[in-house]
Amino acid sequence: MNDSDLDKQFLTLKMTTWQLLKDIAFISIGILSAGFGLKGFLLPNGFIDGGVTGISLLIKELTDYSLSILIVVINIPFIILGYFQINKTFVTKSIFAIIGLAITLILVEYPIITSDKLLVAVFGGFFLGAGIGFSVRGGGVLDGTEVLAIYLSRKTGLSIGDFVLIFNIFIFSTAAYFLSLEVALYSILTYLSASKTMDFIIEGVEEYIGVTIISSHHEEIRLMIIKELGKGVTIYQGKGGYGKDGEHPDTTNIVYSVITRLEISKFQNEVLKIDPAAFIVMNSVRHLRGGMIKKRQF
Repeated sequence: MNDSDLDKQFLTLKMTTWQLLKDIAFISIGILSAGFGLKGFLLPNGFIDGGVTGISLLIKELTDYSLSILIVVINIPFIILGYFQINKTFVTKSIFAIIGLAITLILVEYPIITSDKLLVAVFGGFFLGAGIGFSVRGGGVLDGTEVLAIYLSRKTGLSIGDFVLIFNIFIFSTAAYFLSLEVALYSILTYLSASKTMDFIIEGVEEYIGVTIISSHHEEIRLMIIKELGKGVTIYQGKGGYGKDGEHPDTTNIVYSVITRLEISKFQNEVLKIDPAAFIVMNSVRHLRGGMIKKRQF
């Protein structure tokens, strides 16, 4: 084995170790945040959330079983499913996260922040959603609902979001029946707060947007994106279809780039300065890697 191979192995080990430490840090922050949302807001006021956490909270309210035990037990089927549907690393990190949350709920004493129902719903959901989001960023889950949703979405034509929504409608309907309609309504607000916070933590403030531009001034636009905005550009050929003036079978170059949500306004203005008639299509982009994308700072 030569020095070059040793250097590559050392670099690989260094990157793997750093990634593992970062994942552990994210999951640990997630555990503490979720614990704070549960013990500082939701539990003392009898509120629930959606997903497996919501089922655990609902059963605790009805039976007074330990929430720590319920969270672990109810998540077991979803973790087993994740083993077959995702990978072993995901399962290992998820087990660490779920057991860590259970232990935290037993050992860590969080202060009860408020009894105001609106504040409990909003901020309880915020800290719980942040906890779940950080855990996902670390490569695991605190709530196995999404694992089931991924599995079912592959078997049917419905999306992951559709299954999560159906799952939570069942939970909140049960809460309305056994607890009260008021608790169910506040719990829906908790779920919405948690869901939006989780999305924000996972996607970040700089959500990526894919931009497709069709314009006769494609070369000027390409140069502007590279020189003015410092972004990478992909050019591919397209063929016109049908427009307001009839058929347009001519070929044209189509410009594609990826920007952040914060750059949309400037990007549009610069493109429209070059060609006010440019056709611009934007869509959210996830799971980017490589290329000339500005690295997020965490």
